[in-house]
Amino acid sequence: MSIKNYCLVCGGTGCEAGKADAIYHGLRSAAETHRIGDEVQIVKTGCFGLCEKGPIVKVLPEEAFYVEVTPEDATTIVEEHFVKGRVVEKLLYKEEGDDKTDLSEIKFYQKQKRLVLRNCGVINPEDINEYIARQGYVALEKVLFEMTSEQVLDELKISGLRGRGGAGFPTWLKWKFSADFTSEKKYVVCNADEGDPGAYMDRSTLEGDPHSIIEAMTIAARTVGSDHGVIYIRAEYPLAIRRLEIALGQAREYGLLGDDILGSGFNFDIEIRLGAGAFVCGEETALLASTEGRRGMPIPKPPFPAVKGLFKKPTVINNVETYANIPLIIEKGGAWFKSIGTEKSPGTKVFALTGKIENSGLVEVPMGTTLREIIYDVGGGIRGGKKFKAVQTGGPSGGVITADYLDTPIDFDHLTAIGSMMGSGGMIVMDEDDCIVDVTKFYMEFCVDESCGKCAPCRIGTKRMYQILDKITKGQGTMEDVDKLHSIGLATQKASLCGLGQTAANPVLSTLNYFENEYLEHIRDGKCAAGKCKDLVSYSIDAVKCIGCTVCARKCPVNCIAGERKTAHVIDQDKCIKCGACYEACKFGAVIVA
Repeated sequence: MSIKNYCLVCGGTGCEAGKADAIYHGLRSAAETHRIGDEVQIVKTGCFGLCEKGPIVKVLPEEAFYVEVTPEDATTIVEEHFVKGRVVEKLLYKEEGDDKTDLSEIKFYQKQKRLVLRNCGVINPEDINEYIARQGYVALEKVLFEMTSEQVLDELKISGLRGRGGAGFPTWLKWKFSADFTSEKKYVVCNADEGDPGAYMDRSTLEGDPHSIIEAMTIAARTVGSDHGVIYIRAEYPLAIRRLEIALGQAREYGLLGDDILGSGFNFDIEIRLGAGAFVCGEETALLASTEGRRGMPIPKPPFPAVKGLFKKPTVINNVETYANIPLIIEKGGAWFKSIGTEKSPGTKVFALTGKIENSGLVEVPMGTTLREIIYDVGGGIRGGKKFKAVQTGGPSGGVITADYLDTPIDFDHLTAIGSMMGSGGMIVMDEDDCIVDVTKFYMEFCVDESCGKCAPCRIGTKRMYQILDKITKGQGTMEDVDKLHSIGLATQKASLCGLGQTAANPVLSTLNYFENEYLEHIRDGKCAAGKCKDLVSYSIDAVKCIGCTVCARKCPVNCIAGERKTAHVIDQDKCIKCGACYEACKFGAVIVA
């Protein structure tokens, strides 16, 4: 019997947390109950990207895009859609009041170009045959039998591909350094140690398309003359690890890894090394140290890993997103890739769009797309109709970008020019209710915790900046503290050993540049307009507006609100912990934040 419907269930970590596994098994069980198991192919895929609306189920050929699906909906989808042939209207994604049944109609996807994420949400990542059916391993075959190492490097050079881990170094040049160096042993390493707060680009790529990374690493190995690959991934990514292990086993079974790959005489295999989750191990020399079993701490460069890396041997090391582009470049040509994006930053970039945004999720756009397009066209604008305040790009190492620069094209050079950076792809949107000083303190606290402590500028500089920021948020700051933050930030930036310390001051320096008045408001006026710095905030109740509904009193976790029903309530300031629960609960605007 022929297949009538293909049912794709998002199996990314976000949707898995929303019981996608139960939805998947519920669909299969209901299909068997109705004896249509042979007519419907139900598979788990990788991330669709629209994480805000997950769990997601997509049904072909109707292109029905079901969102916020629950396990209880599984039976309904089978009975209505598969058995009766009726789309389940209540589950369809709606935009501006209209049902959307095709991804091309959804604004979230209209300005995206999915190259890295080309197979995520499309194939079953645990089935190598589905990857092969979408031109998987065609590029590897081409490299093994039709191209020399020099030709591969030439295509990469033509493509202009730059490393997507944050530095933007030309990929072809990094590979060439290793290829040109004579050594009896070389390594190819994948940096999957993604540690930025709010970032999950690499994790989702590995969960949804692990074979693309295996193929790319094998191409790199063939180009530089390596027989040993390592994927360094943090242990907090169990789903990505499991799918990688499955993919590696399948690749070996199909003769795509191991000895004499595809009968070419070329030998290469890949092992997985688990990291303990240290942010500093995203820096390549620290990662290599950890891979060797030593403490993950950076060392000065040069020599660079391409010449002296893992176990002191030449090592090609790229991050997941960089590798994911390689098979496409080899298959379609460097000129094709170069035609996408901008002149100096070709291709696309994957971002984890999070924060105060309507459509948080995983997005991939051509380089040169503006921040405004990403935030308002793709992301749907600021949640709740609030006013945009800033966007943080590049994670804890990046800087904030204000509304004045929303029309800035996203690429390596433009972001650096306005005091931020591309980073690995974190993008956190802030609205009018966010306190810039408090956010900056959060990032600096993260950097303090994640600093390896090897060099004094980073170890001491980040700690001192955090102490000053903490002081300011408590209303104890002085005007001299602003100058200290600036000078310490510059010193940390210039003197630190690795990229963590060199960029740790970016949030401080950029917020001082664009939001100095907010710092001064905290210092001179003892006020936090956003109400986030508890020591500078007090809550009171307007007796005129209060109707005595008692909701605020019932929501207060420390019982500091007193008052009879239908009479004005009062907050005991000595007991108030300034949690804001009363402010959020009051529907009459009676709770005042000062």
